[in-house]
Amino acid sequence: MGNLTSIISVITSFGVTALLGYVVIPYLRKLKFGQTILEEGPNWHKEKQGTPTMGGIMIIIGTLFGVGIGYGYSVLSKQGFYYELKNSYRLTNLIAGIFMALCMSAIGFADDYIKVVKKRNLGLTARQKTFLQLLVAAGYLTALCVGGMHTTYILFFGDVNIVSGWGLLFWPIALLFIYGFTNAVNLTDGIDGLASSVTVVVACCFMLASSFLNIFSFNAVSSALAGACVGFIFWNAKPAKVFMGDTGSMFLGGMVVAVAFGCGRPVLLIFAGVTYFLEALSDIIQVAYYKKTKKRIFKMAPLHHHFEMCGWSEQKIVLVFSFIAFIGCIVALLPILFNF
Repeated sequence: MGNLTSIISVITSFGVTALLGYVVIPYLRKLKFGQTILEEGPNWHKEKQGTPTMGGIMIIIGTLFGVGIGYGYSVLSKQGFYYELKNSYRLTNLIAGIFMALCMSAIGFADDYIKVVKKRNLGLTARQKTFLQLLVAAGYLTALCVGGMHTTYILFFGDVNIVSGWGLLFWPIALLFIYGFTNAVNLTDGIDGLASSVTVVVACCFMLASSFLNIFSFNAVSSALAGACVGFIFWNAKPAKVFMGDTGSMFLGGMVVAVAFGCGRPVLLIFAGVTYFLEALSDIIQVAYYKKTKKRIFKMAPLHHHFEMCGWSEQKIVLVFSFIAFIGCIVALLPILFNF
């Protein structure tokens, strides 16, 4: 029955997201919420100028519908998801995770709104965005701690106590972990279909992980997220008819973190999210190296732009980066399959 719930969630989220494109995209055009292309970006991106942005609202609505319908089915069938949420920690984990992703999306929305409506191309300042993201991450971790999160899984060590002794180091590390991965997903959203395609792979990984671990709530959440991303790709694949904007990419970042914590395996996101990690790392290296030497290691950062400048097509980059994510996800699933 758990598998049927996930099927219902993925079909619902896909259908809702794909169909919303027929309503949301014309509405965004009407509001003239068009993307502004930065001067320092690849020259050929200029043709994307004016493409509607903030389309991430489609992913958000689709995901929420998918989870809601999945839960509705579990209530009617009185299976898995329904009974699992009678556990206060599971309920807290689910609500806090989705709320955290929505708050991250709200920060992204504010950034998009300033760029598009207020015509300030850089949106929120880095300091403003960092403060808000850390605040949201801290609130999320506080909810998990108060809700009953007293251990976390570490490779080769199993469940480790995180409420006393050295285990307390988990919380500041987790804060930076959430902040880092949320922004890494945001950086990955730079060419048509990339962030959504990579996130489909990562969501499917945690769909399998949650299934193996019998965590029905986050099996439904992962399924809904995967379906919503596929529905969005229908409109976002090259040539994109809409961009997700920070509204969408910050939501995706929050959600992949939420499902990793929800499965009790946040450390596995290091492997499953390897594509996000490489994108962020390339940006950090580029900035640090340029500040020190006034030279660049990559032709352009983050990494997908480097390969664009090397002559790769956007479709090839999406395919290769998604395959790298796939390999990372296989590695992430191994500790669950072989219990180490």
